[in-house]
Amino acid sequence: MAIRAGILGTGSALPDQVLTNADLEKMVDTDDEWITSRTGIKERRIAREGETTSDFATLAASRALADAGVAAADLDLILCATVTPDMMFPATACLVQDRLGAQHAGAMDVSAACTGFLYAVCTAAAMVEAGRYRNVLVIGADLLSRIIDYKDRTTCVLFGDGAGAAVVGPVEGERGFLSFHLGSDGGGGKHLYLPAGGSKMPATAETIEGRMHYLKMEGRETFKFAVKAMAASTERVLTEAGLTREDIDLLVPHQANIRIIEAARDRFGIPEDKVVVTIHKYGNTSAASIPIALDEARREGRAKIGDVVVLVGFGAGLTWGAAALRL
Repeated sequence: MAIRAGILGTGSALPDQVLTNADLEKMVDTDDEWITSRTGIKERRIAREGETTSDFATLAASRALADAGVAAADLDLILCATVTPDMMFPATACLVQDRLGAQHAGAMDVSAACTGFLYAVCTAAAMVEAGRYRNVLVIGADLLSRIIDYKDRTTCVLFGDGAGAAVVGPVEGERGFLSFHLGSDGGGGKHLYLPAGGSKMPATAETIEGRMHYLKMEGRETFKFAVKAMAASTERVLTEAGLTREDIDLLVPHQANIRIIEAARDRFGIPEDKVVVTIHKYGNTSAASIPIALDEARREGRAKIGDVVVLVGFGAGLTWGAAALRL
């Protein structure tokens, strides 16, 4: 009998430090009305000095394992989606593996920016359904505050920090992942990127002085791409799963901009109560965005066993993707 992979448990972790729009007004030329009307963000969580991506990844992972009733020793693989690793290497997933005591698990990071969790969870599901592994821990964790230029008002208002996690393993009956879609367009990489710090532009006094170690984004181009990609990816996973938009019990989109989320909602005619929105309180947490939103929806009783849920996102790369599953 074919194995179907599903989500066994979820968890999330956020910094306790809050950065409000009022706080940003004191740091850069902006105001609450401008930020709220254009993004839907009122506040975001920011990691304190000394806190790391692996700190929040480990906490979210621990909570997901507890929710799933799976011991760390029973994990076969750990995948951590992040673009803000603790360091270039070892992988943040390896740091989490050690701290969890998951002595039997392989570990690696996945780099697909805000789409990272979807790329990682698709990989995890394939591993489980192939019969290679039984329990795979998938984490989306980013501290975007570490690569944000707080002198650039077009980007510093958008991002926050956090981590979300899910345990993927075999499920029974009608539950589990029904379809996936992943896409990329490297030609659009110039719209959202981090210039320095890699082999192309190693760190020098000049790159630091030129503020090249901060995220750069062309907002208008990213917005246009996002609306189109999210709609197309959602349509594709619904079709492949033999579902219609009326079958969706909950849509969990990447939390990048309320206007993008509303455009997707309008495109599919989905009522507000079937769309998870956390952007007003957390901002864009990159790879952590979707798993944090899913975990909140489950804890609030909005995502229940048997519900059809669609996860959809986009990010630098350019990358995009979606997943349809029955919880």
